[in-house]
Amino acid sequence: MNYPALRLTTLLALASAAPLAAANAYPPSFDGARAEVYKTAGDTKLSLWIFEPANGPKTNRPAIVFFFGGGWTNGSPGQFEQHCRYLATRGIVAITADYRVASRQNAKPTQCVADAKSAVRWLRANAARLGLDPNRIAAGGGSAGGHIAGATGTLPDFDEPTEDRKVSSVPNALVLFNPALVLAPMEGLPLEGFGTRVPEERLGTTPEKISPAHHVRKGAPPTIIFHGKADTTVPYATAEKFASVMKAAGNRCELVGYEGQAHGFFNYGRGDNSAYHATLVAADKFLASLGWIQGEPTLAKPAAPAGDPAPAAAKKKRKAAN
Repeated sequence: MNYPALRLTTLLALASAAPLAAANAYPPSFDGARAEVYKTAGDTKLSLWIFEPANGPKTNRPAIVFFFGGGWTNGSPGQFEQHCRYLATRGIVAITADYRVASRQNAKPTQCVADAKSAVRWLRANAARLGLDPNRIAAGGGSAGGHIAGATGTLPDFDEPTEDRKVSSVPNALVLFNPALVLAPMEGLPLEGFGTRVPEERLGTTPEKISPAHHVRKGAPPTIIFHGKADTTVPYATAEKFASVMKAAGNRCELVGYEGQAHGFFNYGRGDNSAYHATLVAADKFLASLGWIQGEPTLAKPAAPAGDPAPAAAKKKRKAAN
Protein backbone atom coordinates (compact mmCIF):
# COMPACT_ATOMS: atom_id res chain seq x y z
CA MET A 1 0.00 0.00 0.00
CA ASN A 2 1.37 3.40 -0.95
CA TYR A 3 0.95 5.73 2.02
CA PRO A 4 1.29 9.50 1.68
CA ALA A 5 3.92 11.33 3.64
CA LEU A 6 3.10 13.33 6.73
CA ARG A 7 3.73 16.98 5.84
CA LEU A 8 4.96 18.18 9.19
CA THR A 9 6.41 21.34 7.73
CA THR A 10 2.82 22.29 7.01
CA LEU A 11 1.72 21.15 10.45
CA LEU A 12 4.29 23.38 12.07
CA ALA A 13 2.82 26.41 10.33
CA LEU A 14 -0.83 25.61 11.01
CA ALA A 15 -2.96 27.22 13.67
CA SER A 16 -4.87 24.01 14.36
CA ALA A 17 -6.51 24.11 10.96
CA ALA A 18 -7.88 27.55 11.76
CA PRO A 19 -10.46 27.24 14.54
CA LEU A 20 -12.67 30.31 14.77
CA ALA A 21 -11.07 33.53 16.01
CA ALA A 22 -12.86 33.39 19.36
CA ALA A 23 -11.48 29.93 20.04
CA ASN A 24 -8.00 31.17 19.11
CA ALA A 25 -8.06 34.21 21.39
CA TYR A 26 -5.05 34.33 23.68
CA PRO A 27 -4.93 34.56 26.60
CA PRO A 28 -8.33 32.92 26.90
CA SER A 29 -11.14 33.88 29.24
CA PHE A 30 -13.90 31.48 30.26
CA ASP A 31 -17.06 32.29 32.18
CA GLY A 32 -17.71 29.72 34.88
CA ALA A 33 -14.31 28.01 34.76
CA ARG A 34 -11.63 28.12 37.44
CA ALA A 35 -8.02 28.75 36.44
CA GLU A 36 -5.11 27.17 38.29
CA VAL A 37 -1.39 27.31 37.58
CA TYR A 38 -0.06 23.80 37.07
CA LYS A 39 3.53 24.64 36.16
CA THR A 40 6.07 27.45 36.10
CA ALA A 41 8.70 27.21 33.37
CA GLY A 42 11.19 30.06 33.57
CA ASP A 43 9.12 33.25 33.53
CA THR A 44 6.06 31.48 32.15
CA LYS A 45 3.20 30.41 34.38
CA LEU A 46 1.11 27.75 32.68
CA SER A 47 -2.55 27.56 33.62
CA LEU A 48 -5.35 25.13 33.07
CA TRP A 49 -9.04 25.95 33.21
CA ILE A 50 -11.36 23.60 35.09
CA PHE A 51 -15.04 23.18 34.16
CA GLU A 52 -16.81 21.56 37.10
CA PRO A 53 -19.98 19.47 36.81
CA ALA A 54 -22.85 21.38 38.38
CA ASN A 55 -24.42 18.29 39.91
CA GLY A 56 -23.42 14.90 41.18
CA PRO A 57 -20.64 13.78 43.50
CA LYS A 58 -17.75 16.04 44.41
CA THR A 59 -15.17 13.28 44.88
CA ASN A 60 -13.64 10.51 42.76
CA ARG A 61 -14.86 12.05 39.53
CA PRO A 62 -13.43 11.23 36.09
CA ALA A 63 -11.51 14.01 34.33
CA ILE A 64 -10.24 14.88 30.88
CA VAL A 65 -7.61 17.46 29.97
CA PHE A 66 -7.47 18.87 26.43
CA PHE A 67 -4.48 20.33 24.58
CA PHE A 68 -5.04 22.74 21.70
CA GLY A 69 -3.59 22.44 18.21
CA GLY A 70 -1.45 24.90 16.32
CA GLY A 71 1.62 23.07 15.02
CA TRP A 72 3.42 23.52 18.38
CA THR A 73 3.67 27.14 17.24
CA ASN A 74 0.49 28.91 18.34
CA GLY A 75 -3.13 28.24 19.31
CA SER A 76 -5.28 28.72 22.39
CA PRO A 77 -6.96 26.63 25.11
CA GLY A 78 -10.20 28.18 23.83
CA GLN A 79 -10.26 25.56 21.09
CA PHE A 80 -11.79 23.00 23.46
CA GLU A 81 -14.03 25.27 25.51
CA GLN A 82 -17.27 23.83 24.12
CA HIS A 83 -16.04 20.25 24.51
CA CYS A 84 -15.33 21.01 28.16
CA ARG A 85 -18.67 22.68 28.76
CA TYR A 86 -20.56 19.71 27.37
CA LEU A 87 -18.56 17.00 29.12
CA ALA A 88 -18.99 18.81 32.44
CA THR A 89 -22.75 18.35 32.01
CA ARG A 90 -22.06 14.61 31.79
CA GLY A 91 -20.32 14.51 35.16
CA ILE A 92 -16.73 14.76 33.94
CA VAL A 93 -14.35 17.38 35.30
CA ALA A 94 -13.28 18.85 31.96
CA ILE A 95 -10.09 20.86 31.62
CA THR A 96 -8.40 22.82 28.85
CA ALA A 97 -4.71 23.49 29.35
CA ASP A 98 -2.15 25.99 28.17
CA TYR A 99 1.36 24.89 27.21
CA ARG A 100 4.47 26.54 25.79
CA VAL A 101 4.61 27.09 22.03
CA ALA A 102 7.16 28.48 19.57
CA SER A 103 5.49 31.84 18.94
CA ARG A 104 5.19 32.76 22.63
CA GLN A 105 8.07 31.01 24.41
CA ASN A 106 10.24 29.82 21.51
CA ALA A 107 9.40 26.31 22.68
CA LYS A 108 10.36 23.10 20.93
CA PRO A 109 7.94 20.17 20.60
CA THR A 110 9.87 18.34 23.33
CA GLN A 111 8.89 21.14 25.72
CA CYS A 112 5.28 20.92 24.56
CA VAL A 113 5.31 17.22 25.43
CA ALA A 114 6.94 17.95 28.79
CA ASP A 115 4.16 20.43 29.60
CA ALA A 116 1.45 17.95 28.68
CA LYS A 117 3.04 15.35 30.93
CA SER A 118 3.28 17.93 33.71
CA ALA A 119 -0.43 18.72 33.37
CA VAL A 120 -1.47 15.08 33.69
CA ARG A 121 0.90 14.58 36.63
CA TRP A 122 -0.37 17.75 38.34
CA LEU A 123 -3.98 16.60 38.04
CA ARG A 124 -3.14 13.21 39.51
CA ALA A 125 -1.05 14.70 42.32
CA ASN A 126 -3.90 17.08 43.18
CA ALA A 127 -6.70 14.57 42.62
CA ALA A 128 -7.92 14.52 46.22
CA ARG A 129 -8.14 18.31 46.45
CA LEU A 130 -9.80 18.57 43.03
CA GLY A 131 -12.24 15.75 43.69
CA LEU A 132 -10.83 13.53 40.93
CA ASP A 133 -10.34 9.81 40.60
CA PRO A 134 -6.58 9.53 39.92
CA ASN A 135 -7.26 6.35 37.93
CA ARG A 136 -9.74 8.00 35.56
CA ILE A 137 -7.86 10.87 33.96
CA ALA A 138 -7.99 11.15 30.17
CA ALA A 139 -5.89 13.29 27.86
CA GLY A 140 -7.27 14.71 24.62
CA GLY A 141 -6.27 17.14 21.92
CA GLY A 142 -6.29 18.07 18.28
CA SER A 143 -3.50 18.11 15.69
CA ALA A 144 -0.28 19.03 17.53
CA GLY A 145 -2.34 18.96 20.73
CA GLY A 146 -3.36 15.44 19.77
CA HIS A 147 0.31 14.65 19.33
CA ILE A 148 1.28 15.77 22.82
CA ALA A 149 -1.78 14.08 24.36
CA GLY A 150 -0.79 10.87 22.55
CA ALA A 151 2.77 11.39 23.74
CA THR A 152 1.64 11.34 27.37
CA GLY A 153 0.31 7.84 26.80
CA THR A 154 3.29 6.45 24.90
CA LEU A 155 6.61 8.30 25.16
CA PRO A 156 8.95 7.22 27.96
CA ASP A 157 10.97 10.43 27.87
CA PHE A 158 10.50 14.20 28.31
CA ASP A 159 9.18 14.23 31.87
CA GLU A 160 10.44 17.24 33.81
CA PRO A 161 13.43 16.08 35.90
CA THR A 162 12.34 18.20 38.87
CA GLU A 163 8.92 16.54 39.17
CA ASP A 164 7.99 13.57 41.32
CA ARG A 165 8.23 10.61 38.95
CA LYS A 166 6.41 8.47 41.53
CA VAL A 167 3.27 10.25 40.34
CA SER A 168 2.51 8.96 36.85
CA SER A 169 2.14 11.33 33.90
CA VAL A 170 0.41 8.62 31.85
CA PRO A 171 -3.34 9.16 31.37
CA ASN A 172 -5.89 6.38 31.68
CA ALA A 173 -7.46 7.05 28.27
CA LEU A 174 -6.84 9.10 25.12
CA VAL A 175 -9.36 11.06 23.03
CA LEU A 176 -7.57 12.35 19.92
CA PHE A 177 -8.68 14.54 17.02
CA ASN A 178 -6.63 14.40 13.78
CA PRO A 179 -3.49 13.84 15.86
CA ALA A 180 0.08 13.66 14.55
CA LEU A 181 1.12 10.24 15.84
CA VAL A 182 3.69 9.04 13.28
CA LEU A 183 6.64 11.41 13.04
CA ALA A 184 9.27 9.14 11.51
CA PRO A 185 9.35 6.31 8.94
CA MET A 186 7.75 3.00 9.88
CA GLU A 187 7.50 -0.30 8.07
CA GLY A 188 4.71 -0.08 5.53
CA LEU A 189 4.43 3.67 5.99
CA PRO A 190 7.32 5.36 4.21
CA LEU A 191 7.88 9.00 5.06
CA GLU A 192 10.72 9.67 2.67
CA GLY A 193 12.92 12.56 3.63
CA PHE A 194 10.94 13.24 6.77
CA GLY A 195 13.95 13.64 9.01
CA THR A 196 15.35 16.38 6.76
CA ARG A 197 12.07 18.28 6.57
CA VAL A 198 12.00 19.09 10.28
CA PRO A 199 15.52 19.52 11.66
CA GLU A 200 16.27 17.88 14.97
CA GLU A 201 17.13 21.27 16.42
CA ARG A 202 13.55 22.37 15.69
CA LEU A 203 12.02 19.26 17.23
CA GLY A 204 14.44 19.24 20.14
CA THR A 205 15.18 15.56 19.52
CA THR A 206 15.11 12.96 16.74
CA PRO A 207 11.76 12.44 14.97
CA GLU A 208 11.59 8.81 16.10
CA LYS A 209 12.12 9.68 19.75
CA ILE A 210 9.11 12.02 19.77
CA SER A 211 6.88 9.83 17.57
CA PRO A 212 4.08 8.16 19.62
CA ALA A 213 3.66 5.28 17.15
CA HIS A 214 7.28 4.25 17.67
CA HIS A 215 6.76 3.76 21.40
CA VAL A 216 3.49 1.87 21.62
CA ARG A 217 3.63 -0.87 24.22
CA LYS A 218 1.22 -3.36 25.70
CA GLY A 219 -0.83 -1.64 28.36
CA ALA A 220 -1.08 1.72 26.58
CA PRO A 221 -4.24 3.70 27.44
CA PRO A 222 -7.44 2.82 25.57
CA THR A 223 -7.70 5.29 22.71
CA ILE A 224 -10.21 6.73 20.29
CA ILE A 225 -9.11 8.73 17.24
CA PHE A 226 -11.28 10.96 15.04
CA HIS A 227 -9.68 11.65 11.68
CA GLY A 228 -10.77 13.08 8.34
CA LYS A 229 -10.04 10.83 5.40
CA ALA A 230 -9.29 13.88 3.23
CA ASP A 231 -6.73 15.28 5.69
CA THR A 232 -3.64 16.36 3.75
CA THR A 233 -1.85 17.83 6.76
CA VAL A 234 -1.83 14.67 8.88
CA PRO A 235 -2.79 11.93 6.41
CA TYR A 236 -5.40 9.41 7.47
CA ALA A 237 -2.94 6.61 6.74
CA THR A 238 -0.84 7.67 9.72
CA ALA A 239 -3.83 7.24 12.02
CA GLU A 240 -4.46 3.83 10.47
CA LYS A 241 -0.86 2.87 11.13
CA PHE A 242 -0.99 3.97 14.76
CA ALA A 243 -4.25 2.07 15.31
CA SER A 244 -2.79 -1.09 13.79
CA VAL A 245 0.33 -0.87 15.97
CA MET A 246 -1.83 -0.34 19.06
CA LYS A 247 -4.01 -3.35 18.26
CA ALA A 248 -0.98 -5.52 17.47
CA ALA A 249 0.31 -4.76 20.97
CA GLY A 250 -3.00 -5.86 22.49
CA ASN A 251 -4.35 -2.36 23.19
CA ARG A 252 -7.78 -0.94 22.55
CA CYS A 253 -7.72 1.66 19.79
CA GLU A 254 -10.76 2.82 17.85
CA LEU A 255 -10.24 4.83 14.68
CA VAL A 256 -13.29 6.71 13.41
CA GLY A 257 -12.76 8.00 9.89
CA TYR A 258 -14.84 10.69 8.19
CA GLU A 259 -15.18 10.67 4.41
CA GLY A 260 -14.31 13.92 2.68
CA GLN A 261 -13.25 15.68 5.87
CA ALA A 262 -10.05 17.72 6.04
CA HIS A 263 -7.81 18.71 8.94
CA GLY A 264 -9.59 20.41 11.82
CA PHE A 265 -13.05 19.29 10.70
CA PHE A 266 -14.12 18.53 14.28
CA ASN A 267 -13.78 22.07 15.67
CA TYR A 268 -16.72 23.88 17.20
CA GLY A 269 -17.82 26.62 14.82
CA ARG A 270 -16.68 24.76 11.72
CA GLY A 271 -19.45 24.72 9.16
CA ASP A 272 -22.78 23.68 10.62
CA ASN A 273 -21.15 21.99 13.66
CA SER A 274 -22.30 18.56 12.48
CA ALA A 275 -18.77 17.14 12.69
CA TYR A 276 -18.26 18.71 16.11
CA HIS A 277 -21.49 17.06 17.23
CA ALA A 278 -20.71 13.66 15.71
CA THR A 279 -17.20 13.42 17.13
CA LEU A 280 -18.17 14.64 20.61
CA VAL A 281 -21.11 12.23 20.80
CA ALA A 282 -18.74 9.40 19.82
CA ALA A 283 -16.25 10.56 22.46
CA ASP A 284 -19.07 10.52 25.01
CA LYS A 285 -19.93 6.94 24.09
CA PHE A 286 -16.28 5.94 24.29
CA LEU A 287 -15.97 7.34 27.81
CA ALA A 288 -19.23 5.64 28.75
CA SER A 289 -17.83 2.33 27.48
CA LEU A 290 -15.02 2.75 30.00
CA GLY A 291 -17.60 3.12 32.76
CA TRP A 292 -16.72 6.77 33.39
CA ILE A 293 -20.19 8.18 32.65
CA GLN A 294 -23.68 6.75 32.45
CA GLY A 295 -26.55 7.00 30.01
CA GLU A 296 -26.84 8.18 26.44
CA PRO A 297 -25.20 11.37 25.13
CA THR A 298 -27.24 14.51 25.70
CA LEU A 299 -25.52 16.86 23.24
CA ALA A 300 -28.17 18.68 21.21
CA LYS A 301 -27.97 18.27 17.46
CA PRO A 302 -26.92 21.43 15.61
CA ALA A 303 -29.75 23.48 14.24
CA ALA A 304 -30.30 23.49 10.50
CA PRO A 305 -28.68 26.53 8.83
CA ALA A 306 -30.97 29.52 8.41
CA GLY A 307 -32.99 29.19 5.25
CA ASP A 308 -32.50 25.42 5.03
CA PRO A 309 -35.68 23.45 5.75
CA ALA A 310 -35.37 20.56 8.15
CA PRO A 311 -35.30 17.14 6.40
CA ALA A 312 -38.94 16.38 7.29
CA ALA A 313 -40.10 19.77 6.13
CA ALA A 314 -38.13 19.44 2.90
CA LYS A 315 -39.68 16.04 2.24
CA LYS A 316 -43.17 17.41 2.84
CA LYS A 317 -42.45 20.33 0.52
CA ARG A 318 -41.27 18.00 -2.27
CA LYS A 319 -44.37 15.80 -1.85
CA ALA A 320 -46.67 18.81 -2.09
CA ALA A 321 -44.93 19.93 -5.27
CA ASN A 322 -45.54 16.58 -7.03
